[in-house]
Amino acid sequence: MKAVILEGINEPFTLTDLPKPIVGEKDVLVRIHAAALNHRDLWIQKGLYGGLRFPSIQGSDGSGVVVETGTAVDPSWMNKEVVINASLNWGKNPNTQAKDYIILGMAKDGTFAEYTLIPADRLHLKPPHLSFEEASAIPLAGLTAYRALITRAGAKAGETILVTGAGGGVALFAVQWALAIGCKVFVTSGSDAKIDAALKLGVSGGVNYKKENWHKELQTLSGGFDAAIDSSGGDTFARLVDICKPSGRIAMYGATLGAFSSGVPAKIFWKQITLCGSTMGNDDEFAAMMQLVEDKKIKPVIDSVYSLGDIQQAAQRMQDGAQFGKIVLNHMS
Repeated sequence: MKAVILEGINEPFTLTDLPKPIVGEKDVLVRIHAAALNHRDLWIQKGLYGGLRFPSIQGSDGSGVVVETGTAVDPSWMNKEVVINASLNWGKNPNTQAKDYIILGMAKDGTFAEYTLIPADRLHLKPPHLSFEEASAIPLAGLTAYRALITRAGAKAGETILVTGAGGGVALFAVQWALAIGCKVFVTSGSDAKIDAALKLGVSGGVNYKKENWHKELQTLSGGFDAAIDSSGGDTFARLVDICKPSGRIAMYGATLGAFSSGVPAKIFWKQITLCGSTMGNDDEFAAMMQLVEDKKIKPVIDSVYSLGDIQQAAQRMQDGAQFGKIVLNHMS
C-alpha cells in the first residue's frame, strides 16, 4: 500500500510502499479515501510531542470504506462508509482520559496511508450529506472543540461566546458548534480576511487581536462573554478575564502563546470566573458531536485539498498559518 512515513525529527513526510496491515480479530481495515492534517502532525515532525517513535505513519483524521473485518467484528460493517474516531483508550471516567490514552497517528499508525487498521469500536457511519473529504475533517478538531465548548464551558443557546484564533480547525468547529446550538458568536484573528470569512459563517462580529485594546473593542461589540474558547494562553488570558461576564467560563485547549498571566487575580475570584482545561473527548461526546452534524446538516470548513503525495506542501501551508479551515488529503487522487 501507499503510505506517508516520517523517518525522524525535522525529516520530510515521504510517500513510500509498505505492506498492508494484517487484521486482528477485533479490528477492521479501512480503505482511506481522505484524511486531514492537524497541528499535532507538525508538532510530531518537529519533535515537540511525547512518545515519539520512528518511522511512523501519522494522521489522526480519516474517512473511508471498511474492506475487511476481524473474526470477532460484526460483518455488517463490510463496505460501510465510515468516519474514524481518533480517540483511543479514553477509559471509564468521562471527565478525564486514562493513563494509556492515545490519539491515532502516534503511537498507533494513522490515516496517512491507503489502508488503516483500527479497532471496530472506533468506527462511526459517515453522515450521508458529507463527502469523504468533509467527513475526514471532523474527528480530532471537531471533538476537541465539542468537548471544550459543550462539556467544559457548558455553552447553551442564547449565550454569547468568544472563540479566539478563528481560522484554525478547532476554532472554526467551535464556531460552527456554537452557532448550531443557538449561541451568539464573536471571534478574534490576526487576519482581517479570516474575520471576514468568519462573518460569512454567521458570527456576529470579530476583532483583529493585533490591534491595541482589541479586548475593549470586543467588549463594546458584544457586551461581554458568557464563555470563551481559547487556544492561545499568553497575554490573551488576562484580557479574556477582563471581558468575561460575571460567572463566565474560559475553556483552554492549547497555549500557542505560551505561559499566561492572569492579570489581576482578584478579577477571577470576584467575577466567579471558571477556568477549564480540555483536550480531545470521550466516546459519548464523539457520538453526540456526530449526531449534531447529522441533525443540523453541518459541513466542515475545508481550506484546501491535496493529494497524499503532496502532503509536504499541505504541511507547509499549515506551518505558514495560511489556512482558513481544514487542510485535507484526498487519497484517491
